[in-house]
Amino acid sequence: MTVVEEIAAVPETAAVQPPDRPRRIGGPTRSGVLSLCGAALSGLCVAVLLFGELAPFSGALGFTVTAYLAFLAVYAVLTGLEENGQAVRDRVMTVVLWTAAGLLFTALALVVGFTAWRGREALPHGNFFTQDMQAAGPLDPLTNGGIAHAMLGTLIMITIALAITVPLGLACAVYLNQIPGRFSRFVRTIVEAMTALPSIVAGLMVYAVWILGLGMQKSGLAAGFAISVMMLPIVIRAADVVLRLVPGTLTEAAEALGAPRWRTVWHVVLPTARSGLATAVILGTARGIGETSPVLLTAGFTAALNADPTNGPMVSLPLAVFNFVRSPEPTMIARGFGAAAVLMALVLVLFAIARVIGGRGPGHQSKRQARRAARASRRDAERFADLRAPGLQLFEAGEPNSPRGAGLHPSAAPPQSATSHIEPAPDNEPEGDHH
Repeated sequence: MTVVEEIAAVPETAAVQPPDRPRRIGGPTRSGVLSLCGAALSGLCVAVLLFGELAPFSGALGFTVTAYLAFLAVYAVLTGLEENGQAVRDRVMTVVLWTAAGLLFTALALVVGFTAWRGREALPHGNFFTQDMQAAGPLDPLTNGGIAHAMLGTLIMITIALAITVPLGLACAVYLNQIPGRFSRFVRTIVEAMTALPSIVAGLMVYAVWILGLGMQKSGLAAGFAISVMMLPIVIRAADVVLRLVPGTLTEAAEALGAPRWRTVWHVVLPTARSGLATAVILGTARGIGETSPVLLTAGFTAALNADPTNGPMVSLPLAVFNFVRSPEPTMIARGFGAAAVLMALVLVLFAIARVIGGRGPGHQSKRQARRAARASRRDAERFADLRAPGLQLFEAGEPNSPRGAGLHPSAAPPQSATSHIEPAPDNEPEGDHH
């Protein structure tokens, strides 16, 4: 049988096949939206039928869980009519993840909204941010007293804690990442164990060593020490994870160029992980700024404004909130919720500052960073041109008496090429006609 007869014997259906179309990964489709809406309506109807007619079920939580499970089941069936098993699992897990994200965002919005709503009575008053509670009592109106002493105390304590935690935490994370060994594994184990350390234990340690052992008084400095003990393992662990994500090829390239280890860490590793390190500092700050029991043990409590962290008791915003909400008076409770709202706003401000300092992730430059890199490139190009200029003068033609060829020997001048030699114009042609 010849080749032509073999080709003719192939069935037409096997010879002509439709082209493969890739499955759409993201983006809503009409069938997907209809399946989602139909599954949601079916899940609601199933829950109503079970809780109202077929079964003696009751409760809002059970109704919600039953409706959601029925919705997932119906959605999987509807998706399976058009897609394969992998696509069905992908769609169902996407819905589950979106549901979890929606629940978390709703919980966060409820906490922030409820706190701001309950503190709406105290926040509009200007004295709430400029006065302390030294001359105000539980029965005084909201026009008297404020939380200036707690705001200043929180800023002082967290500044002391950050001044201790940031250099120690980042240095320890760099050590764990760059110098592996038995001692680094031991340090990592201690850090992971300290992550679950109760805050009251940190306060008791500082109270026993600083106040009872050394005879110091309760102050904001002691509270800063206690807060730094709580923040340090969080910062070390988060920074260690971020530094592990730095590609090893960057450090290998820097070391291949002859850079020492410390310069590689300072100029390559830390700038690459700067955004993640800022996040690590934020996590530690969020942990330390909300501590109450260590501050109560080491800083005491006061209703007056104290700006000296080394002398006298000092109060923080979480401790002021705890003291305010214990009172049965509505004005004190309003002050407590107002102080909690100010605490959340302070955390948001610190987060924004850390984001600005941290910048963008690796590979993403802002306009300012792009302009700075362009200026550095231009300076490097000019520097390279200046370094190459003396070498180029050897190949430049010039008279010995000229400034450019003054330092060259006559025999060093390059010979003129054949293309550069110009024949003199004939006598019978005008000088202007020769090109």
